[in-house]
Parts: sequence; C-alpha cells; structure tokens
Amino acid sequence: MAPAAPAEMPAEEEELVPGEDPQTGEKTGLFVLKPETITATKGKDVTFVAKVDSTKLTRKPTMKWLKGKWLDLGSKAGKHLKFKESYDRNTKIYTYEMSIIKIVDGDAGGYRCEVGAKDKCDSCFFDIAVQAAEEEQQDNILESFKRSSLPLGICQSQRVSAHVFVFSSVVADFVRVRLSAIFLFLSRLGASPALLDAKPCDYEKIAFQYGITDLRGMLSRLKKMKKAVEPKKSDAFIRKLEPAYSVNKGKRIQISVEVADPNASVKWLKNGQEIKPSAKYVFESVGNKRTLTINKCNLSDDAMYECVVGEEKCFTEVFVKEPPITITKHLDDVHAVVDEKVEFEVEVSEEGANVKWMKDGVELNKETAGSRYRFKKDGKRHILIINEATKEDIGTYYAFTNGDESKAEMDVEDKELQILQSISDLTVKAAEQAVFKCEVSDEKVTGKWFKDGVEVQSSDRIKISHIGRIHKLTIDDVIPSDAGDYTFVPDGYAISLSAKLNFLEIKIEYVPLEEPPKIHLDTSGIGNQNLITVVAGNKLRLDVEITGEPAPTVCWMKGDQVVAANEGRVRVETEKTTSSFVMEGAVMGDEGPYSITVTNPFGEDKVELFIKVVDLPNPPENVRCLSVGEDCGTITWDPPAFDGGVPIKGYLLERKKVGSPRWTKLNFDPYESTTYEAKKMIEGVQYEMRVFTVNSIGVSQPSENSQPFMPIAPTSEPTRLMVDDVTDTTCALKWLPPDRIGAGGIDGYIIEYCKEGSDQWVQANKTPVEKNQYRVKDLPMGEKMLFRVVAVNIAGRSPPARLAQAVTIKEILESPKIRLPRQLRTKLIRVVGDKVNLVIPFQGKPRPIVTWFKEGVLLEDKTVGTRTSEVDTILFIRTAERTHSGKYTLSVQIEDMVDSADIFIQIVDKPGPPTDVHVSDVWGFNAALEWKPPKDDGNSEIIGYTIQKADKKTM
Repeated sequence: MAPAAPAEMPAEEEELVPGEDPQTGEKTGLFVLKPETITATKGKDVTFVAKVDSTKLTRKPTMKWLKGKWLDLGSKAGKHLKFKESYDRNTKIYTYEMSIIKIVDGDAGGYRCEVGAKDKCDSCFFDIAVQAAEEEQQDNILESFKRSSLPLGICQSQRVSAHVFVFSSVVADFVRVRLSAIFLFLSRLGASPALLDAKPCDYEKIAFQYGITDLRGMLSRLKKMKKAVEPKKSDAFIRKLEPAYSVNKGKRIQISVEVADPNASVKWLKNGQEIKPSAKYVFESVGNKRTLTINKCNLSDDAMYECVVGEEKCFTEVFVKEPPITITKHLDDVHAVVDEKVEFEVEVSEEGANVKWMKDGVELNKETAGSRYRFKKDGKRHILIINEATKEDIGTYYAFTNGDESKAEMDVEDKELQILQSISDLTVKAAEQAVFKCEVSDEKVTGKWFKDGVEVQSSDRIKISHIGRIHKLTIDDVIPSDAGDYTFVPDGYAISLSAKLNFLEIKIEYVPLEEPPKIHLDTSGIGNQNLITVVAGNKLRLDVEITGEPAPTVCWMKGDQVVAANEGRVRVETEKTTSSFVMEGAVMGDEGPYSITVTNPFGEDKVELFIKVVDLPNPPENVRCLSVGEDCGTITWDPPAFDGGVPIKGYLLERKKVGSPRWTKLNFDPYESTTYEAKKMIEGVQYEMRVFTVNSIGVSQPSENSQPFMPIAPTSEPTRLMVDDVTDTTCALKWLPPDRIGAGGIDGYIIEYCKEGSDQWVQANKTPVEKNQYRVKDLPMGEKMLFRVVAVNIAGRSPPARLAQAVTIKEILESPKIRLPRQLRTKLIRVVGDKVNLVIPFQGKPRPIVTWFKEGVLLEDKTVGTRTSEVDTILFIRTAERTHSGKYTLSVQIEDMVDSADIFIQIVDKPGPPTDVHVSDVWGFNAALEWKPPKDDGNSEIIGYTIQKADKKTM
C-alpha cells in the first residue's frame, strides 16, 4: 500500500504542472470547449473534442495536437490515430476531434492542443491514463510508463546498473511527493544540485534534459496506483525479465529469461505484436536461458516487451535514451532592406535532427508560412530563407531543438532610391520642344511632375512618360506661360528633383522660303536594295536628316501601316531637321519593308528600306546514334527548322557519360556535315550526345540529348566446335564460349547448316540459344552436312566457328557398356527397413535393351522397382526385407552385343538372443558364464557378445 503523505506537505496544496507558473485566475482564450483528462480502459476507443470560436479571427485557425512537449501527433495519423475537423457557418465555431483507436499503454501521458490564427493563439492541457481490463493485473509498475528512464550519475553507494533501473524501491516516494519533491529526490540520486533551485515552470525542461519526456503523464499515472501488486510465483520461469532496461540510441541491448523446461519454446512480443527473428532482432536459446538481442537501437525500440511461455508471461520496459540536440552555431541578428533575400542559419550537433522555427512565438512551417518562407537542411546546417523581405518580417526569430534554442532579431528598412540622372534647367525658344528627363535606380517607382507646386496634367501638348527607370516630361510648342520651376517627386520617397524652364523670346522678321523637301540618307554602305540587317534583341536607330521650307511633314511606314511617333517599342522621334527611326529589342516580326516620306507644299521625297532581323539558329533535331563499334559511334541529326535568317556555318558536338553532369567538346571548329563519327570512347560505357548549330550570329541552344548508346564490338567466334552425337535425322553439336566476349556480353548462339558443296546456309534455331550445345533435327539421312555456329550480342554476329569436315547423317553403332559404380563392385549391405536406390549408368547406340535378373531368373518381384532412361537404369526398394538379399544381374543388349554386371545385396537384421545361458562356475567375487549361439543370426555373421550384470536388489 502506498504510504501516506508526509506531514510537511499539506493535503490542500495543489501540484504545479511542469512548464507552467501558478495561475491566479481562469484563463480566457479561443477555446469554447477544451478536451478533458480521462482514464481509459486498454483496448477501447476514445475521442477528444475541442471547439474554437472564430468570430473575432481574420483567418482560419490552425489546430495542433501534441504529446508531451514536442511530439506532433499530426504526423502519426493512421489506423491508430484519426483526426477530424468541421465548421458551423451559423455559429462560426470550428470543431476538432482526435480519436485513439484501441488505446494501449503507450498512449498514456500528458497531451496538449494548440490553436493559432495570425497574432492570436491559445493552448490547453489534458492527461490520458490507461488502466487494464478488470480481469487483468498490473504486474510491473514500469508498464504504465513510456520513455521515463533517468540517466543520472549516481554515487557509489547508490549505484544502479547501466542497463537496468529498478523502480520498486522508489515507488512510494514518487506516489506521495509533488513535482518539487521529485526533483529533490533526483538530486539525492546524484543529479545536479541546480534542480533544487529551479523554478516550477522549468521542471519539464530540466526533466527532458535527463530523458524524462512525459513528466506530467508519469506523475498522473503514479498517483493512481493504490498499492503494489505482490509478485506471484511462476511455474514456467526460473528467472523473469528485469523490470526495466535502458540503452543509448544506436547501441545493442540483450534481455534474457531462464525457463523451467529447457525444451520450452518462447515468444517475444513488442507492444503486443510478435517479433520475428531478423538481423535487428536475434533470438538465442542455450539450455534454460532464452535471450533477445536488439541491435542498433532507435526510438522505435523504446517500448514494452513480453516473453511468453505457454500461458505465462513476463514483462519489461526498454528505454532508449536520445541525447539532447544542441546548437553549435547560433543565429545572428539581421539588418535588411525591403525585397532583399534573408537567410537565418543554425548548426546543430547531429545530422538529421529536427529544428522548429518560430517568429514572435508563432511556429513557422510549410503549412502556415506559405511561399514566403523556405526551409533548407544541409547536413548539420538548418536554414530559414525569406525570399523577399518586407516590413511585416520585422521581429524575433527562434530556432528550437529538443535540447537547445537560439534567437535573433530582424530589422527591415525601406530600400534607398538612387538618382542616376537628375533633371536640368532648360532655356527654349517659342514653338520649340522642352524635355525634362531623369533616371532613378528602381524601374518600379512611379512619380508625379509639378510646375510651381501644381501637379502637371497630360494634354495634347504636354506628355508624361515612364519607360523603365526613365521618367520624361515633354512640352511641345513652348509658349511663354510654360516658363517656371518644374519638380519630379517619386512616390513613397521623401526626395524631389527640380529644374527651371526659361523662355527665350526672340523677335524675327519672317520671310518665308520655298524649298522642296529632301531626305539626306546615306545608303552607300547598305547595298542596292537599301537592306538593313539587325540582330534580334538589339536596338536599331536610324537618324535621317530632313531639309525643306517650310518644314516638311515626315511619315514612316511599315508596308501600309504608319509607325507611331514618340512612344512604343518601334517609334519615330522627330526634331526640327532630323527624323529618327528607333526599334528597341528587335524581334522577328519586325522584319519587312519600311519607307520614309517627307512632304511640304513644294514637293515630296521618299526612300524605301528593307529591315532584315537575324537571330541565333534553332538547335538541330532528332539527334541519334546510327551504329557503334568497339570504341566509337556514328551520330547523325537533322538540320534545324530555323537557321536564324543567315546561312548555317556548321555544328558543334558534345558528349557525356550517362549519369555524369560533365560534357566534353568533340570539335572546336564548326563541322559542316550532319553525320559524325565520335571516337576514343570506352567500350561498355553508356554515352549521350548533343549538337549545337552555328551561324554568323552565334551558337544555338543545345539539342535534346540523344538516346543513350554503348560502344561495343561483336564477340570473337565460338571455340572448339565438335559433334557430340549423330542419328539418322539429327546431329548434336557442342562448343565453348568465345575467347573474347567484351562488354556487350553474349545474347546467345545461332546454328546454321548446309549440304556439302552448297553455299545456301539454313538457320536451325529461330531465336538464339543460351546453352553451349544444340541438336539440329530433321536432317536428310545419309547426306553430308556442314555446320557453323555464331555468337550474337547487341553489336551483331561474331565470325562463325566451322567444323573442319562434313558430317554424314547416319546412326553410329556403339557397343553396349555398363559403367558399374565403385561402391557396387562389392557386396552392398543394408539394414531391414532401409531404402535401396541404385543408379547404374550405361552407354551404347542405338538405345540398348535393359533387363534385370535375380539369381539368374527374370526379376518379377513387385516390391523391387526398376526404371530406365537413355543413359542409366535405376533399381529401388522402398522398404528392404531379408528376402531381398541375393545376386542381381543387369543385362544391356544391342542386336547380338550384350554386356552384363552382377550386384550382390545383403539385407541384415538384429540377431536373436543367445540360448541356454547358465553359470558354469563361481569363485570369490567371480562367475563363469556359458551360452549357445542364437537361433537367428540376422542374416549376418555373429561378431561378438555383450554381457551385462545387475544386483538383484535393484531389479
């Protein structure tokens, strides 16, 4: 029975929950209904329900179910754990359910559910206790625990085995003390004295460092134990399993029992499931001892184990200790600007560790962080990547492991806008054009233009443009009222650019001139057809001088369409005496005929041009391997569908091994043909090829990789071809593999034949044969035939192996011959009841007639069986009897030729007892015996007798 609580601990004092400070009042949060602590019966189903009110939330809440402090149960969903979520649109309440199917002891412990939505979060705790069915008894206190071993350094007088921690002596202490007393108890066992000074909110963290991951559940289950169960005596076990074993992760552990019956078989179970022998689980049975060895222990081996002998069982708990993961390189504070890429990096003590990231207390993961955050693992390095930082990313970032944490601050500032070109003061005359132009570092920035503090609005005469990083204010036909101070203000930045427009008024007496228009375009260097060539993607600008009075009107056209002025990718910029045709980033669609026409009242002038756009060619198509050799391969391809508008100069080729990222150039000067023989390759290695097209503009993108191909050569010819057998219509051949096979291997052999004096070879087998022998059938009897054999692989046929002489297709007469095995040349002795099976090979052509005799008479005994094939005969007796003894004669006959052999078989049995046994003389301590031989000698010579004596008192 558990002892009463000590007097110094008042009964009304409430226990502190590990990891929590004492609460002064009821906590308010997002939960409408919280899960409650329950005691469940082993094998039953249980369901926990939580409800969350979302009326004040801006987004859907996220729910997480956890066991202990870190274990996220969402990743364990399956047949044992099921989760369900529903939403009521009327009440705006989310309902979350967690169901545990057929609860087991390992499900006991402390649980937590957390709900979060942007900047709001809430959590609640509940416990599960698992009790056995009423008819069952709990034999071991440790069966109610999961991962609660205490890897403490203990003094010499209190030393506990490195692999077994016996809880029976400390159960009373655990039952009657609160959590603070538990840490006092641990300190007495040799733990750090700092435990005594720790805050209650740090209990669970400190317990985790010592391997106790479920402290709350452990305490809850211990309190429910009323008394220790007296161990009952076992008939099947001499020594049962220890109550518990502990082992470090990655090490080996052995647990053993001793059974009363050395011939008894045992079953080993893990969490109720039978264990099968494997490389991980090794069973040993030596005498009465039965041992289970668990190799390379991991966290999945942390479980309850059973040893079952007949109807009896014994239990133990194996605890796998996982050392806490520490952070060896901590986070650094980050100062970034908007849209900059930011990386937080930590380095932990072990590869494969789990690291949890949080920002301002909210966990960051793939579900909640979206596409703005990326998580990267590189060995021991864990990296949180923010692709484009914003003001919302300012805050404190944390990285947690199961034994350490690190934090860093992040500050984000606005990106500084740089002025690459400011606006300048202008002095213009009447009717001239005024252009204010500036350039800033960010092409996304917009802005406004102001004149004397008033925003400038676009009109037919005033145009505002924004192309890339350049902002322009253009004023056509300047008038005196346009003079003033002009300012450009970028949106979102506290800077401004200012300049002054001065109006120059000149009085001129106008005397109109009369001059017809003229286009001054130098076409001496562009051919008779006024052909202008531009590379795709480049910029083309044609400045054409225009004369004439009054000033002529200029019109640029592409075909029958007018080119727009002052805006667009293809535009016309006109000044007083110059008209400029501008084409930004030429594309193939810009190719075609263009014309410029100038007119005034006194005439017209026109020039026609043709603009040709050229580009890089397309890559070649359908790259493939035509044939291969021992170290070479012939590659061919089709020319590209588009040559870029200029003739193709040739092709560049590259190759690489399959699986390698490294390409090797095969030629440096353009190769003009579309077929190429690649050399100096390794036989048996797979390669891929790709080809580039070259024209005067440059080199195309690579073609698609060819299908992998392997340089291989046919094998040499088969060796030692010979005739194995000939009948009236068949001929059996055999041979040895080629001396040189190569990397292509051998797919099989082709056998061909023809009549002597003919060159019409006939293939005997439709598909290659893999064996080194073959019987050619349906041959004409009496004809002389020639034979040859070729080896076949992926590279083709080898040279043929031929017979030196023609073979006459006719049965060869061979005299019969029995090849009697050595052991049958002497008498064969067997015991009554044994099996007799004699295999005797023979030879002869055509097939001999086989006859068996016993004692010179034809064998007709039905208990003696015979079976004959083309090359041997078998005599067998399933159960030998003494009547089977005798001489057996085997006869093989072909026409008048006969061969025979005798086999002597003796079946023996135990002899009968001697007869007429009597004492013929007695003297001192001696006696003389006499007897007569037994009536039945067992069909074998008597080789001696065995004499035994016994005291009459013991008979």
